[in-house]
Amino acid sequence: MLEGSRGELGKRIIDPGDQKLLRHLIATMGSLQDETLRILFLDGIGRLIADEQVQRGTVHQLVIYPRPIFRRAMEHNAASLILVHNHPSGDATPSEEDLIATRALVQISRSLDIEIVEHIVVTNSECRRIMKSRPRPNTTAKSAGQHLRDSASDRSSSEQARTDQALANARRAVRRRLLRQQLFGSPEILGEPAWDMLVELFIHECEDKPISTGSLCGAVERPLSSAMRVLQKLCDAELIYRAEDPSDGRRQFVRLAPSVAHRLHAYFSEGGET
Repeated sequence: MLEGSRGELGKRIIDPGDQKLLRHLIATMGSLQDETLRILFLDGIGRLIADEQVQRGTVHQLVIYPRPIFRRAMEHNAASLILVHNHPSGDATPSEEDLIATRALVQISRSLDIEIVEHIVVTNSECRRIMKSRPRPNTTAKSAGQHLRDSASDRSSSEQARTDQALANARRAVRRRLLRQQLFGSPEILGEPAWDMLVELFIHECEDKPISTGSLCGAVERPLSSAMRVLQKLCDAELIYRAEDPSDGRRQFVRLAPSVAHRLHAYFSEGGET
C-alpha cells in the first residue's frame, strides 16, 4: 500500500478527518473480504513515514496484537500513528471490541511516547472515527505546589519546574526501557545496565529517596553478580560513590557524583531520551 499512499498522501500532513484520506481508505480497503488492520506511521509533524498492513483476520473478526504494531512503530521511529481497519459487513459502527482494543492500544502508546492519532473503521461506503469525540489527555505538568519543602531549601519556581521536567523525562526513559523489554524480550541484547543505573540513581535523588547497592543492582534486570561488577566500574570511574547507612552499618547507599548529577539534570531537562 505504501507507494500508492505516498502518491496520495505523502506530500502533506496527514489529518484523519481529511476527506481525501477517507476516500482513499474506502477505495483501498472498503471492498476487502476479511477484516484487515492497516497502520499509517507518521513523523513528528504528521507526515507519512510508512503505510503497512500488519494483521489480517476473518470476515467476522480481527484479533489485534500490540507487539507487532509498536515494534514497527519503533523501527520506523514514528512519533504517531493512525489505526485503520475495515468492516466487511458494511456497517461502520465501532463494535465494543473495537472500543476496548483502542483503549488498550492508547494506554500502551502513551507509555512509549507514541501518539495514536485516530482509529478509523472503513466500509465500502463510509468511514467512522472511533476517537473523534474522545477528549485528549491532559499532559500539563502538575503544579509544583504539591511539593512540600523546608523554606531553607526552597528553590525558584523556574528551577523547580526544570527539575520536575527532568524527573518526568527520566521516569519516561525507564518506562520505555521496560516496555521495550516487554515488546522485544532479551534485556541482555537491548539493555545498557550502566546507563540504567545512572538513571535510577537520578530519579531517586530527585525524589530525595536513598537507594542501597542491592536495590540499585536489582533495578537493572541483570544477574546480581553482573550488576555488582557494573556498579564497581561506575565507582572506579568516579561517576557514583558508596555511602554508609548511618542507621545500619551492614548497608551502603549509592549516590551520584555531583558533576554527574548536574549533567543528568541538564540532559533530562532538555528532553533526554525520545
